[in-house]
Amino acid sequence: MYSTRASVRLRKCSRTLSSSRCLYATTSYSTPAPHASRITDADVDAARTYCANLLQKFDSPSFTLQTFIPPSSRDAYLSIRALNIELARIPDLVSNPTVGALRMQFWRDNLTRVFANTPPKEPVAVLLHYALASLQSRHPGTSTSVMKGWFMKIINAREQYMDNRPYPSMDALETYAENTYSTLLYLTLAALPLHSMAADHVASHIGKATGIVAVLRGLPLIAFPPPPNHHSNNAAFNGGLVGKQGSRQGAVILPLDVMTEAGVKEEEVLRQGPGASGLKDAIFTVATRANDHLITAREMLKNLQQGKDAGHEFEHVGEEGHQYPEARSKENSQASDIERGFGVFMPAVSTRLWLERLETLDFDVFRPELRAREWRLPWKAYWDNSQRRI
Repeated sequence: MYSTRASVRLRKCSRTLSSSRCLYATTSYSTPAPHASRITDADVDAARTYCANLLQKFDSPSFTLQTFIPPSSRDAYLSIRALNIELARIPDLVSNPTVGALRMQFWRDNLTRVFANTPPKEPVAVLLHYALASLQSRHPGTSTSVMKGWFMKIINAREQYMDNRPYPSMDALETYAENTYSTLLYLTLAALPLHSMAADHVASHIGKATGIVAVLRGLPLIAFPPPPNHHSNNAAFNGGLVGKQGSRQGAVILPLDVMTEAGVKEEEVLRQGPGASGLKDAIFTVATRANDHLITAREMLKNLQQGKDAGHEFEHVGEEGHQYPEARSKENSQASDIERGFGVFMPAVSTRLWLERLETLDFDVFRPELRAREWRLPWKAYWDNSQRRI
């Protein structure tokens, strides 16, 4: 039935700081922090372990791909990705939207304290503060203010769709992916530090592809939610999803315009799962958009590596954090920036591998193979990184 479709196949941070300069707040997150206590090396080590374990359990691709991040920036990477997990898990851990909104505000307050140099006693905040202080120690004069705005953008986007409302359109899904997964890559580039239009442009397309795929991967979980507190985006589920719904109401979060065009009805998906009319066509449409972004990123990367123009303008130029000096537009600077930031682009590999599996399984997003760890990722990522391709 789907043979005529166009193919989706895709061809320790060194401790340079004195511990006496690292502080955390001793008061609750909702009050000012007039007094501060010292962060010890043991506190940082414990926070690092916590964040790494969080990635290993809930985001194994990011755990694997940390090896391509320079050691000096790895604490920042771990804390950024750990925060993303904490935000993504909030709907699974709260009983109602009001509590969820309080959790989101908790993280806003935590980040405000981190950037005010008085982080709370919370592992992600402790490691992020240490990473930012280390960055400024290695690169005096580096401003981290734009990073705070990007963190807040991620929280706002997560909060907007915390109740699993459907995306009004494919464009709305792309905007969500840009404000979350692309922004995670901007933050990681800034932690290198690298402020480059060329690198951000490539990261934008990779992030959009990764964010769209994250929504597809999460569709079975949200349509047939397990009991609270058992969510892991690594683990396969025991048994079939259909008929195993937990106490919470399921939802279908595909873009409404795509569902309408494919004739998909939410109630049929919740009753029939993968057998719902038009569902595979809708999945194919969404997956194709993700693949299009990967193809664009790959073509841009090739052009930039050869010292050519990227091929089209960066649509987010002029937005917060995306103002660039004219000197950075020179072709030789762009090629150098791409080389420096290449490890940050490696989520493209895990995204590509998942799309390849989805195509092999005829766009049946409910297949348990799609929820298993990708055993090929370590060596595929190593090979692609060594060849400087995605």
